[in-house]
Amino acid sequence: MGPILHLFGSPTSAFWAELSQLYAGGAFAALCDEHDFLNAHVGPDGLWRLPASPDAGDIAAAAPLSPAEAIARIAAVDIACALPQMFCPAGLSDYRGLIEALGYPMIGNRAEVMALTADKAWTKAIISQAGLATPDAQILRRGEAPAMAPPFVVKPAIADNSQGVALVSKPGEAQAAIAAAFALCDRVLLERFVPLGREVRCGVVEDGDRLVALPLEEYRVDPVERPIRRARDKLSANEGGNLGLMAKTQTEAWIMPLDDPIVPAVHRAALACHRALGCRDHSLFDFRIDPAGDVWFLEAGPYCSFAPESVVVSMMDAAGTGLSDFFAQALDRAVARNTRTKG
Repeated sequence: MGPILHLFGSPTSAFWAELSQLYAGGAFAALCDEHDFLNAHVGPDGLWRLPASPDAGDIAAAAPLSPAEAIARIAAVDIACALPQMFCPAGLSDYRGLIEALGYPMIGNRAEVMALTADKAWTKAIISQAGLATPDAQILRRGEAPAMAPPFVVKPAIADNSQGVALVSKPGEAQAAIAAAFALCDRVLLERFVPLGREVRCGVVEDGDRLVALPLEEYRVDPVERPIRRARDKLSANEGGNLGLMAKTQTEAWIMPLDDPIVPAVHRAALACHRALGCRDHSLFDFRIDPAGDVWFLEAGPYCSFAPESVVVSMMDAAGTGLSDFFAQALDRAVARNTRTKG
């Protein structure tokens, strides 16, 4: 079998490129002894590089290539499948679409699904249409004023890792929070604040012809000190400004026991979300549990980086399948979808 095209970076910004490199580096380090990767990095300058690894030094040492030159070199290799690791809007949609246009089978969700779920407003509409509970919401465009009174959560319609997300508890807080969200996206989503409760994530994976809901991960939230999860609760930066993942300690996030009473309802909701959005291979969903125990859909993030720190990897490990076997299963499914003809 030929190498796996490992596509990462971002044409959009240094932030997205570094985030992508962070996850791709974790996956490569964990899997490169068992699998052959052809690493392809896309930079904010629009140039491609084919480095030996996702390490910053290897990326800098690789010759810059135009997109046409890079694609020609990749096309000369008998690629088994592709593993895209790009998280900016263009990376989630356009570059996955490029993989599909080139005819390579791909691990994970299709470009159209990733484009859909990158937009919180679109995703919310589909999940609501499928009959799942979602908080009341309003979509704002520039110049429009909120029609709902606080408390509500402000979110850029397209952003990730809680960038631009804020809780507005008083009317005087709304203007600054909405302006910060508009700095990231030209549409802003206001969602009615769901009281705590608990906040959990649930992954779904394909196992043959059936879908399996994974053990839940619960996050530390507090009605006073941490009523919502913010960007600083997910990513950190060292003194040099380099991104890192927040340490997953038992005080910050933990895998819930399967006999927890909220598990069945969240599992049903996650499976319904996976089907409604047309997901493939794996998916991941955030839910809020209110004080009455009702489950509210918050967001979808249907990707898995296959880095050891990845949430879906942690859930699979808790379910009894380690990263090596999990990736091998995903690889086999993708390769089985290969419709390219040789010669």
